Amino acid sequence: MRTSLIRRGLGFGHLGVTVRGTTKYHLSPMEQKAFAGAISQGVPNTLWRIRRSVFTVTPPFIIGYLIYDAAEKEHDRLMRKKDGDFADEE
Repeated sequence: MRTSLIRRGLGFGHLGVTVRGTTKYHLSPMEQKAFAGAISQGVPNTLWRIRRSVFTVTPPFIIGYLIYDAAEKEHDRLMRKKDGDFADEE
């Protein structure tokens, strides 16, 4: 903001510029229904979204689980004692 406007005492919002042709519509908060269509439209929309995204979301989880399971099985296999390694200690 230029200092000349500040010296004249004009603050932000009162700079002498008018915007024409802008129309705003809104409902009063007292007239809106907060949960209008939550059951009749919300539940089917949620099911539709789940069905649409199941084939893009689940394969990475399945692959990740299979990798995790294989790594855990390999770790358990490597942590076992081999027969005969400690037979001479007794």
